[in-house]
Amino acid sequence: MSLTRREFLAVPAALAASTLVPGGLLAAVISETPAMPDLSDWSRVRAQFVLDPEYLHFASFFIASHPAPVREAIEGYRRAIDRNPFLVVEQAMFEDEAHNVPLKVCTQIAEYLGGRAQDVCLTRSTTESLAMVYQGLPLRPGDEVLCTTHDHYSHHESIRLATARAGATMRKVPLFEDAAQATTDGIIARLRQAITPKTRVIGLTWVHSSTGIRLPIREITAALRESGEPPLVVLDGVHGLGAVDETVATMGVDFFCAGTHKWMLGPRGTALIWANAQRWAILRPTIPNFSDMESYEAWMEDRAPATPTSAARMTPGGFHAFEHQWGAAAAFRMHKQMGRPRVAARIRSLNDQLKQGLAENRKVRVHTPRSGDLSAGLVAFEVEGLKPAEVVKQLLARNIIASTSPYAITYARLAPSLVNTPEEVDKAVRAVREISG
Repeated sequence: MSLTRREFLAVPAALAASTLVPGGLLAAVISETPAMPDLSDWSRVRAQFVLDPEYLHFASFFIASHPAPVREAIEGYRRAIDRNPFLVVEQAMFEDEAHNVPLKVCTQIAEYLGGRAQDVCLTRSTTESLAMVYQGLPLRPGDEVLCTTHDHYSHHESIRLATARAGATMRKVPLFEDAAQATTDGIIARLRQAITPKTRVIGLTWVHSSTGIRLPIREITAALRESGEPPLVVLDGVHGLGAVDETVATMGVDFFCAGTHKWMLGPRGTALIWANAQRWAILRPTIPNFSDMESYEAWMEDRAPATPTSAARMTPGGFHAFEHQWGAAAAFRMHKQMGRPRVAARIRSLNDQLKQGLAENRKVRVHTPRSGDLSAGLVAFEVEGLKPAEVVKQLLARNIIASTSPYAITYARLAPSLVNTPEEVDKAVRAVREISG
């Protein structure tokens, strides 16, 4: 049985033939989006945001303000859908590959990741991505998923729920005692020592939102491969994607999960999973998809799909906020124009400046490694005699937006990003000095 994307979800062929405007809708939608602006200097980049100028924004990693290219892409798709929702959505999702909008979004993402469009699964959050991967793994009673004590709630809960359902076990180990003093060799040694014959999967976090440490993932995966057939590695990469100059598809991880609405500056409610075809094939989907034709043909013929699981089969189906999902491509185009090495160098420079300034204050303890090779865009710190929440409160009173880390042991955090300047970093350092007394 051969179906076109237009026939997917049983759109009547006669109706489609009589009502669709041949080849015109995608072009019309694309025409709604202005060309990428000049992003040749950082003042022009900052001008793309409509952040409240009364504040210094040092928590953009939590959820980003939409820059102009993303806002305009979202609005372009929204206007097109509002004018003609059936024709636009039906043609954009189920047309041939040359006109398929989700596929074009995956192509933009894959170019940034260094992989292929068919290896990208579009989701709505890092949490959803992690849950889909762990629930999809063929875990069995007696299998172990090893993770670290430093991972986020969403990562731990995804593992706990999946292992409980499968009758497998979950174990957490620390990779260091003090993030600021951690070393690559020490992290690798601890992880390797923790692996047992039962360990089937290792869950890691690229950049820890608890302390700001950035794990040396490429070195970790290389070390794991030295011991033969290593466990699968699932990586929460949300605070590295868009902040670090790294090619995700060659890092050596098996599954990469990340939201795009943080450092990538993408639309809220957009995320991804990356894996190669061999790894996608071992997963079991948990949500019906709208993008894998074999799934639909199998349903029509009352049988199970005959081909291996793929990124398309894992992609959650249903009707979503399409203007946001499709608008994600604009964020990746924006990063391409700015240049990944240039973006990473800017973020590193601002964070190095912040760490240096805070370290000069004897009443401040910085928990993030000083080395830019083991950190990214987050700086976690304590002020002597003050609780982290009080530090954040006093900074807010000075119109500086900071945050606390949502963990059992919490710290204050400042996260210089592309919306900040060196002058703003200096102001933040001075404000912390005032607070510390």
